[in-house]
Amino acid sequence: MPLRSGSASVATALEREAMLLGELRGLQGNPVLAFSGGVDSSYLLALLAESRGAEGFRAVIGVSASLSTRQLAQARAVATLLGIPLQELGTAELERPEYRANLGERCFFCKDTLFAALHALHGNAVIFDGSQLDDATGHRPGREAARLHGVQSPLLEASISKADIRALSARRGLPTADLPATPCLASRFPAGTPVTEEGLARVEAAEELLAALGFRELRVRHHEGGVARIEVPKSEAARLVDTQAGAAVVAGLKSLGFRFVTLDLEGFRSGSSSTLG
Repeated sequence: MPLRSGSASVATALEREAMLLGELRGLQGNPVLAFSGGVDSSYLLALLAESRGAEGFRAVIGVSASLSTRQLAQARAVATLLGIPLQELGTAELERPEYRANLGERCFFCKDTLFAALHALHGNAVIFDGSQLDDATGHRPGREAARLHGVQSPLLEASISKADIRALSARRGLPTADLPATPCLASRFPAGTPVTEEGLARVEAAEELLAALGFRELRVRHHEGGVARIEVPKSEAARLVDTQAGAAVVAGLKSLGFRFVTLDLEGFRSGSSSTLG
């Protein structure tokens, strides 16, 4: 039965949270949370833990080559902090030709694979995801997969936005409150560039190299022809130009198999991998 928080849009963030907690407490059966360890799903995990306890729902994370080691470790740490057992479910989206082809609907095939696996594991249990109010607009193929599988999005239905989630997460002391967005590694491949396990590993290693240098917000976009396009905030770009750190990054990325290492002068921005220009 869908949550009924439509009237929450006129309430304060705290009031919307309280309304959602009440609805979560009243749910029948044990829902399954498709957990990622990111800002949104970690907040929802905290609400489920408070409202239903560790035995009142299941948290499951899909594990594949598109999930970074850092992201998996983060998800495990949040679940441990909240005292929630975390199931790790191997998913096989890379076995789907449509996913590998990456022609613009990759997220649909990823989520379709994940939700089908969750249904196979937990039968007819209601599946929750961490989609929130800001996810209701734009081209989001993953939302279509959620609709087809009957997935519910409690945060979206309660009109809770990303800004709300960060503020409410900070109030709860969640370590994810100010975490940068952490989409899957496959998001680094522009539409039309095939996604491969080798390429995903290359991107992960490249981003770990930059993270080790102290960059917090970053992307290494993987373009065809062996091009790595680095995005960091404009205020930090100078650290990579004619510096020892920049030389180390170039050498490191070339050792991973990239032929060309470029710095995007437009700076870090989410969702910029659709084109090279």
